[in-house]
Amino acid sequence: MQKPIQSSSNRAYDILRTEKANPLDAIFVPKSVAVIGASEKAGSVGRTLLWNLISNPFGGTVFPVNPKRHSILGIKAYPNIFDVPEKVDLAVIATPATTVPGIIAECVDAGIKGAIILSAGFKEAGAEGVALEQQILEQAQRGKMRIIGPNCLGVMSPRTGLNATFASTMARPGNVGFISQSGALCTAILDWSFRENVGFSAFVSLGSMLDVGWGDLIYYLGDDPHTKSIVIYMESIGNARSFLSAAREVALTKPIIVIKAGRTEAAAKAAASHTGALTGSDEVLDAAFRRCGVLRVNSISDLFDMAEVLAKQPRPQGPRLTILTNAGGPGVLAIDALIAAGGEVAPISEETSASLNQLLPAHWSHGNPIDILGDADPQRYTKALEIAAKDPNSDGLLVILTPQAMTDPTQTAEQLKPYAQIAGKPILASWMGGADIAAGEMILNRNHIPTYPYPDTAARIFSYMWQSSYNLRGIYETPIMPALDSSSGIPDRNCVEKIIQSARQTQRTILTEFESKQILAAYGIPVVATCVSKSEDEAVQCAEKIGYPVVLKLFSEIITHKTDVGGVQLNLRDAEAVRQAYRNIKSSLQDKLQHDPHYSALSTQYSALFLGVTVQPMVKMAGYELIIGSSLDAQFGPVLLFGTGGQLVEVFHDRAIALPPLNTTLVRRMMEQTQIYKALKGVRGRKSVDMAALEQLMVVFSQLVVEQRWIKEIDINPLLASSEQLIALDARIILHEPDVKKDQLPKLAIRPYPTQYVSKWTMKDGTPVTIRPIRPEDEPLMVQFHKTLSEQSVYFRYFHLIKLQSRVAHERLTRICFIDYDREIALVVEYQNPETQTRQILAVGRLSKIHGTNEAEFAIVVCDRYQCQGIGTELLQRLLQVSRDEQLSTITADILVDNYGMQKVCEKLGFRIQHTDDPTVLKTEIDIKTFHPKN
Repeated sequence: MQKPIQSSSNRAYDILRTEKANPLDAIFVPKSVAVIGASEKAGSVGRTLLWNLISNPFGGTVFPVNPKRHSILGIKAYPNIFDVPEKVDLAVIATPATTVPGIIAECVDAGIKGAIILSAGFKEAGAEGVALEQQILEQAQRGKMRIIGPNCLGVMSPRTGLNATFASTMARPGNVGFISQSGALCTAILDWSFRENVGFSAFVSLGSMLDVGWGDLIYYLGDDPHTKSIVIYMESIGNARSFLSAAREVALTKPIIVIKAGRTEAAAKAAASHTGALTGSDEVLDAAFRRCGVLRVNSISDLFDMAEVLAKQPRPQGPRLTILTNAGGPGVLAIDALIAAGGEVAPISEETSASLNQLLPAHWSHGNPIDILGDADPQRYTKALEIAAKDPNSDGLLVILTPQAMTDPTQTAEQLKPYAQIAGKPILASWMGGADIAAGEMILNRNHIPTYPYPDTAARIFSYMWQSSYNLRGIYETPIMPALDSSSGIPDRNCVEKIIQSARQTQRTILTEFESKQILAAYGIPVVATCVSKSEDEAVQCAEKIGYPVVLKLFSEIITHKTDVGGVQLNLRDAEAVRQAYRNIKSSLQDKLQHDPHYSALSTQYSALFLGVTVQPMVKMAGYELIIGSSLDAQFGPVLLFGTGGQLVEVFHDRAIALPPLNTTLVRRMMEQTQIYKALKGVRGRKSVDMAALEQLMVVFSQLVVEQRWIKEIDINPLLASSEQLIALDARIILHEPDVKKDQLPKLAIRPYPTQYVSKWTMKDGTPVTIRPIRPEDEPLMVQFHKTLSEQSVYFRYFHLIKLQSRVAHERLTRICFIDYDREIALVVEYQNPETQTRQILAVGRLSKIHGTNEAEFAIVVCDRYQCQGIGTELLQRLLQVSRDEQLSTITADILVDNYGMQKVCEKLGFRIQHTDDPTVLKTEIDIKTFHPKN
């Protein structure tokens, strides 16, 4: 019988991944710790650190290292790391900065895999400190050592008892993973946590992030079964791509909540394009958080409130909150806070209102907030809550209780216990008062109904919950397949390259409007017809060819804001008007050069300032003026902008920011953040703009930005949008400076679609197919693919049978299709029927990096009908080449012992196959450096 070619070590989406050692285990779960710089001196870091380690048993051994002491705190000390009698997992260093590079070198030679550097005096101290850090990093990389710090408080693992810090107390054990760049804030949070009874699975001070950064720790805590949520205090993002990659993966299963210092940082300085003036670094950070499902809050209390509520209650599916209260005032305060935070008041349906009329006294509020009046007993509370929860207009509920004469806070809380998980909607409570409500508050909290002393706080928390849900929804939604088709000649990358290289050869950074529009047109973005004229006569000829009325604009290699110099003349209806407009533009520019100091310095470059004019048709301005653009952010590289355009773009400031690349789902999320979005969908009898076409245009624009890395800034302003058309009326493109080299160009924060792995291939039977990386838009094709798999193929791939309904569940397929190409590459074999033009996926090969290592796992599954066509061998060869391109060291897979087909393929390509502790499973492995394809 034919044996399917399927493998499965990459089982993260279906069953638990096989336990693998993470390099950070040496830091978080060491079996032995060396304290280098241990001291007897009272109040010193070395003494406090040693005392914390020995007074909080973590199940391992502690070795003080100090060349001047034979013993410290009654424990034998060693002069150096080589004299320690046992293998050491973790070195905690508290010595002067200048000594640390040498100590790290010794630790590497001793085989130590983890270090925490508490010492200060590195990059924060200037150039000498930066040099010390570089020396440390070079030594650590030599031995694959991972380092936290320098200049940090240290690390606690409260669940195991590890306290490798110089904090005065040990954190309580719990399920919150806390990471902070500020050691001082760590101690403040620690004090706060005792008052609020908050416990931690990990408590980490990152310091300067010389080695271990946000991404490493997010991945680590994401894999930790004891961590239910991750909270972060951030001062700088460091490696943006690493953070975004890790956060996007982990946020799908564990909430990540961030408080970031520096919200009031001034916006980026205006550049030659409007976009540069409109994007501030804090807004870009917000966009980055939205993109990866991270929730940003503004206060420390909100940070931990959100960690608690997201662990106890489901996220709302919308922004509408229903408020149930026994007092009008608190309900109104909650409404104000809700709306201010971006939430909405849930309208009460007729059915809900009718049911409440039968239950409540006649004087109830007959609206939201639902005021059930001050004499409400526990039964009235619970019945009203049950009715309100069934209202389809409601996305969540807030129950407010104020102690009044007829109120029983404790019994009411007791009666609400069964509603802790109600209809998939979050329920929050605000029990207001002092000692009288304490017992009821405790009952609610123990039964997973979060309580808040004030209703406005609860309303704000609900809005945060919706924001978190909204961010994640953008990840889960399946986008529409992009309309771009390279076979039609769009995009014409050769045309774009010629324009850009021509400008760079002449040392120009500003493209003319005509050149800018040519680039847009090369990507299929509609532009208004433009004719370049170097004289009045040529302008008239162009105008008569185009047809009156026309517009004349200054044609310049230097000036981009033409209206500032009188460089735009509108609605010209005959030849004489065109001639006069030409003269007006020329004389207005000359006047600016003579009288305006800003322009007079450019007078020596007149030949580049005035090259003539462009002639364009006078487009009927029936529609909306939009701006779309891209500029650079210091941390995230290119960022995209969408919003209300026109001459007053800086006045209205109606815009949204996003990180490229985009798909249709992300574009719509971006647009929804603007005010103009409501108008684009049609208002006051006006037809809606073709939103699908606008989304596709934005996707194409995003692709342009991703591919054309020599472009520093670009904007289309205005892009005229109406029900009849989308057309770019004006465009500006700024290139990077001539002295910038290709390898110095800013990198994208999110890796774009890896087009280098797209190519044609022919199966053994002559069928032509395309092998390419998977895309988010492939979800429908993946549904059909799974329908073609036999039970045996499923079993060989996943090591157990999974029902089709589970395999094609939207959430699962979203995670499979919407991948981060920095951490995972999945190649699909696609066949397109030449008669019906329908597409079909025949096989999938996946390569997933193992967190914290330079290794990866692979998995392959081939549709039963197309097995024995060489697909498995070709996919695995390509995955090996991808591994080489991505500079991986090793790739592995687990294969069932009776999966002979996959074993044969692996042997042919040079894999080593070994038995494992499980007699039904084989392990296959290959060193990428030694990979040589076999015929």
